[in-house]
Amino acid sequence: MSLPLENLRVLDLTNVMAGPFCCYQLAMLGAEVIKVERPGSGDLARELGADSDLNRRHMGASFLAQNAGKKSVTLDMKSPKGQALFLRLVDTADAVVESFRPGVMARLGASPAALRARNPRLVVCSLSGFGQTGPYAKRPAYDQIIQGLSGIMSVTGDADSAPLRVGFPVADAVTGLTAAMSVSAALAGAARTGEGSIIDVSMLDSTMVTSAWVVSNYLITGQTPAPMGNENRTAAPSGTFRTKDGLLNIAANRQSHWESVAKVLGVPELIEDPRFKERESRKANRAELKTLLEEVLMGAPAQEWEERLNAAHVPTGRVLSVPDAIDHPQVRHRGLFREFATVPGLDRSVRVANGGFVFEGEDRADLAPPAQLGAHNGEIFAELGVSQAEIEALKEEGIL
Repeated sequence: MSLPLENLRVLDLTNVMAGPFCCYQLAMLGAEVIKVERPGSGDLARELGADSDLNRRHMGASFLAQNAGKKSVTLDMKSPKGQALFLRLVDTADAVVESFRPGVMARLGASPAALRARNPRLVVCSLSGFGQTGPYAKRPAYDQIIQGLSGIMSVTGDADSAPLRVGFPVADAVTGLTAAMSVSAALAGAARTGEGSIIDVSMLDSTMVTSAWVVSNYLITGQTPAPMGNENRTAAPSGTFRTKDGLLNIAANRQSHWESVAKVLGVPELIEDPRFKERESRKANRAELKTLLEEVLMGAPAQEWEERLNAAHVPTGRVLSVPDAIDHPQVRHRGLFREFATVPGLDRSVRVANGGFVFEGEDRADLAPPAQLGAHNGEIFAELGVSQAEIEALKEEGIL
């Protein structure tokens, strides 16, 4: 079988994370993704990451992480010639994904409505911090701004440490996934009807929707969510526990889970203890229960408890560092990371994450390594009928 978005062309006019992450998902689904970047500098992510040498080469780790499989062209969208070339490129595309502030595309002569009038089957997706409408629409936004405004930080940490930022750009990630889902659905619709669509994806909207359990608990019950650290507010014992050599997550969300925990830990008498007999009484006495269980758990390593509790059908897992998680046997088995032995412009190999999906009958998408800035100018613009002499002239003018 072929990948679902094969033979479809997506123009990626996005920057940093949310938009590039969306288009990376589309590339792994089989789309041809052409990244349209600013001449000379390109995506800001090319300068971001923990390795300053990579940043100087405009191949920063933040860029490498989510731009494999894409082609890179440079185009000055502010110049009339650049705008004209972009519109010719739009004629060949199935989707455009952009992350400018609302109104910028219109000023460039490329509003979503104008692009769809030119190419009726086109899907145009706009990602922004707050959406295309509303009192905050024109405000700039980064992940941490959205984490704060969405309420996520208020429920992250415990009573002493909250509010805390989630340890990775979660708002960017869920926005990228929301956009990729929306674009994929719109492309399916366009294949059926011949009509494209215009999609408005907001970071704030996407993040709050992803927080549905917390948000809905407030909407339905009126109780303001509180930070609970590593404890699960819906059940007990459910959270993080100390063992002899590290932390262990136990999710005893069912009565049967709790009873199995008590038996495996050798404290079956706690099952009938009035403090712990029912879900609500266990939640009310979670601190006492945790103390009693940790007295036993401290007697053996986390991995031993993980194996014993999972054998009793209790969802359990150690708390791992990022390096240990990457090296986990289940992660290795799933082929979650790919390695590029050579990357143009670099003298090292690069490992990046794949998508969280595998299609039956297909290995992972066969992606090219992340591209140097403007590496595909000759290929893509020649396809549009631009001669090599014209390409060189456009470079001299700073348009490419």
